[in-house]
Amino acid sequence: MAIMTIALPKGRLLEPSVNLFRGLGYRCALGEGSRRLIGEEPTGDTRFILAKAEDIPVYVEYGAADMGIAGQDIVRESGRDVYEPLALGFGHCRLVVAGPAGLKGRDFRLASGLRIATKYQRLARDYFLSQGISVEIVRLYGSIELAPKVGLADLLVDVVETGRTLRENGLVVLQEIMPCQAALIVNRASHKLRLAQVSQLVAAIRRNIPVEG
Repeated sequence: MAIMTIALPKGRLLEPSVNLFRGLGYRCALGEGSRRLIGEEPTGDTRFILAKAEDIPVYVEYGAADMGIAGQDIVRESGRDVYEPLALGFGHCRLVVAGPAGLKGRDFRLASGLRIATKYQRLARDYFLSQGISVEIVRLYGSIELAPKVGLADLLVDVVETGRTLRENGLVVLQEIMPCQAALIVNRASHKLRLAQVSQLVAAIRRNIPVEG
């Protein structure tokens, strides 16, 4: 039987992802300061790979990984053709539109030439178009809260957990686009060709999903 490859994301979702699989009895020897990007299980039938969160849907769609864990925001933004059987109950956040507090309650359908700073180009454009608003997207990779403060953009679209970073920069949530959490994604070919193995693992993961208070 071919080895099952599972892709885990670097960053804030890594620790709960590792803990999820360790709860199922896997060694999952990644994270915790290790520089290893591939960890094979002693049984020889499963290996874990560590990748940048935004790359997980790519690895899974192209079959370099049979399954992986990624935030729903990343999966939706990627537009990759993957099967998503399960939300995992951790990594909760919200994708929001944010900006200066003075804009709260403003009807942006009456505005023109809005510039939106974000790394979520697809989701931001689709959201504003659904509101009948044409916007210019300014792609940024970090410190997005800076953009409205220096006049680079009018608003930003980003994920927030507590909103603390926004508040510290004089910004507020203006609209919510979607709630997000970590999700399990599966390569469509793997789901068909290894249905029993994949289904068994998905069922085990479902039973082991943490319950958050």
